[in-house]
Amino acid sequence: MDFSVIIPARYASSRLPAKLLQDIHGKPLIQHTFENAVNSGASRVIIATDDQRIESIAKEFGASTCMTGDYHTSGTSRIAEVLELLDIDDEEIIVNVQGDEPMLEPSVIKQVAKNLASSNMEMATLCERVVDKEQYLDPNCVKVVFNKFGKALYFSRSPIPAFRENNDFDVELCFKHIGIYAYRSSFIKQYLTMDSSRYEQVERLEQLTVLNEGFDVHVEKACAPTGYGVDTIDDLEKAREAMK
Repeated sequence: MDFSVIIPARYASSRLPAKLLQDIHGKPLIQHTFENAVNSGASRVIIATDDQRIESIAKEFGASTCMTGDYHTSGTSRIAEVLELLDIDDEEIIVNVQGDEPMLEPSVIKQVAKNLASSNMEMATLCERVVDKEQYLDPNCVKVVFNKFGKALYFSRSPIPAFRENNDFDVELCFKHIGIYAYRSSFIKQYLTMDSSRYEQVERLEQLTVLNEGFDVHVEKACAPTGYGVDTIDDLEKAREAMK
């Protein structure tokens, strides 16, 4: 199975400036993400950025890059520009790996690509079981509910499923969404023609527009630990400690 990984890599970050270039044990953060993607078995890995500083450092560690516009509001939109610039085939499986995920295991990246190929759904993504009730209630933790066939029913920042009685809480039913996606090149282009749904607008979750349009999203529990994304200086310090 052939698939490509495209890593949207934006320089600007309000909570941690230049976070993708922050050092983690002698390498910039983005290099760790890139190397995990290479080790997943992808046929090619491309760093898509709008900043020459990221492009320059990426080339220093041997990455293929694609310069994109600075107007993109999502990683999916940035990837769509790469597909046009590089004339990537419509049937190519694309895995969207966020640049600030230095702990994402290669096996997890391959898993989501394989799931897309075998599920006959338009998108594939992954999840992990929430660790406790505090995480379940945290609006920064996106939860997902899916059926026995792996088809997503809903994603939400609210606690789902909701337990009618407080003492009925069962962590075995609660899953945290992992922000990695696989889709075919043609679907990414189709997604950009969709009008943002009200669900997306209120939850700030772009995958809700896909569900609203009637398309299927495959969800499976990640086959290996995924770590966490780096958004703040505290996240960076935790990543450094975990990656010793």
